[in-house]
Amino acid sequence: MARRRRTAADGPPVDLTTTVGSLELPNPVMTASGTAGHGDELGAYVDLSALGALVVKSLSAGPWAGNPAPRVHETPAGMINSVGLQGPGVPAWLADELPLLQAAGARVVVSIWGSTVDDYAAAAEALAVAPAEVIAVEVNVSCPNHHDRGRMFAQSPEQTAAAVAAASVCGRPMWAKLSPAVASLTPIAEAAAGAGAEAVTLVNTVLGMAIDPETRRPRLGGGGGGLSGPAIHPVAVRAVHDVHRDLPDLPIVGVGGVARGVDAVELLLAGASAVQVGTASFADPRSVERVREELEDWCRAHGVGTVRELIGDAHDR
Repeated sequence: MARRRRTAADGPPVDLTTTVGSLELPNPVMTASGTAGHGDELGAYVDLSALGALVVKSLSAGPWAGNPAPRVHETPAGMINSVGLQGPGVPAWLADELPLLQAAGARVVVSIWGSTVDDYAAAAEALAVAPAEVIAVEVNVSCPNHHDRGRMFAQSPEQTAAAVAAASVCGRPMWAKLSPAVASLTPIAEAAAGAGAEAVTLVNTVLGMAIDPETRRPRLGGGGGGLSGPAIHPVAVRAVHDVHRDLPDLPIVGVGGVARGVDAVELLLAGASAVQVGTASFADPRSVERVREELEDWCRAHGVGTVRELIGDAHDR
């Protein structure tokens, strides 16, 4: 039986609008990069225009083949992947995929990556001509599936700052996507903000590996990979909480194991201004819409008139 959606008659309306830096979004629920494809793949299941934003899979300046198969392995509480940032490159995406998202009325955040600082600049420069529907650029300095042996820009404040500064040629708001694989996220987040990022996205996948006992070889073609899903939700909550505590004026987009409305609530209470739904979309392509609906239901049931009153509220308790 289909779940009945609440109506205004069930209780007072909930204001779901939120801001991330200079951007105002109609609600705080987005897709996570890498889990919703490069185009309108989820459009068959959800109204893309109703999402806070759609964050597309990370793009480089040119096409990239990614890692060898197999690329994904299910874990007891999520999945581990080593896709390796496969993508068509920014110019091809602008020509072939973006028009589909424009037609769907989506607000688009483009994730970009690079192997060098110059690569970030090239990808960002290619996006400078993008239309207004591309509302922000998420600078992915933390993918565990490409940089040598897990070393990534996000493990150094200086390299993070260099990549973000190089991406500023995109000419629109930037968010820096960071990794939990550091001793302290605060100096990394501070460096990203100092280089021009309006917000930080916390967190990317957690470094992990799966080995097949029968073959005695890694289960993924790329060797190690990134763990995502419910298993990393407490890691994301802690990361958001600690960075908000140390840098309360820096907007945060929380991501990691969000599969229910209450998961989004937890990240908002920790200090996130918005959240992203990722791995849950593989099991249920409607999950991002369902999370938004459940968040609204939770707020109404708990007498919360606006989601903005949840942001960072755990710090005041």
